[in-house]
Amino acid sequence: MKTALIIIFLVLNYTFASAQAIDKKLNAKLQILVKGFSGKAGIYVLNLKTGKTASINADTLFPTASMIKIPIMCGVMSEIEKGNLSYQQPLIYRDSLLYEGEDILGSFKDGEKISLSKVQMLSITTSDNTGSLWLQKLAGGENINNWLRLNGFEKTRVNSRIPSRIADREIYGWGQTSPKEMANLMVMIRNGKAVNPAASERMYRNLIRIYWDGEALSQIPPYVQAASKQGAVDQSRSEVVLVNAPHGDYVFCVITKNQSDTSWEDSNEGFVLIRNLSTLLWSYYEPKSDWKRAKGIEKYH
Repeated sequence: MKTALIIIFLVLNYTFASAQAIDKKLNAKLQILVKGFSGKAGIYVLNLKTGKTASINADTLFPTASMIKIPIMCGVMSEIEKGNLSYQQPLIYRDSLLYEGEDILGSFKDGEKISLSKVQMLSITTSDNTGSLWLQKLAGGENINNWLRLNGFEKTRVNSRIPSRIADREIYGWGQTSPKEMANLMVMIRNGKAVNPAASERMYRNLIRIYWDGEALSQIPPYVQAASKQGAVDQSRSEVVLVNAPHGDYVFCVITKNQSDTSWEDSNEGFVLIRNLSTLLWSYYEPKSDWKRAKGIEKYH
């Protein structure tokens, strides 16, 4: 009888704790935010100080687009720790590595030298596709996915250039994830638990130096540190951000798919959703902030 009562107490306590972990007020605001969106949107928000969450389709699979460069970076760091790569090792660029676009590495001449550390920096900060695919090749796509699997990520995978994942690539492109898993990966890095503390610190420093800051980051004061990575393809826009806010860190990930709006203007429905979510969260967690975007800042994005 005593054992049964203890079990009932634990179950009730767990249920209560789970209910308390959901920020119902913020959840309601998220529902309003995505109402009428022409496509599918997924959002996951976690306040690292309180542990409370809010979400919409947080466990649903979405395309990563360039957000896959965070798992690739983790895979590279893992291979460095194994002794298979070196962070400062010299690399030689070859024209065969080129991924057509406006990447910095894509402008290199065949035979030019660059360190792995600089390629890794470009992969994250300027989202260099040529550099990112180079890093994926060096680390090994299967090795990256094995690292993800071993660290509890069931949905996040690299798809491109991995023969066993051709079918997944047809659906999701370069990579796939869920808003919750991508946000949790960012938290793992922030807490020094991705590969090891030293590798996590190096990765976090890269993630706070993002060149593409016109969406979620544009709605956060420039003097507040935030680690982030964006992704975008025609029918999907995404961003994961961990904000080192004055009253406590919070992380959020928003991803869309099957968007009707495939334009590349600032007015794209996915970009607007990302900016609006970032605005909502900053004001929600920092209600006393009097910061406002500078007039005319748009022309600098």
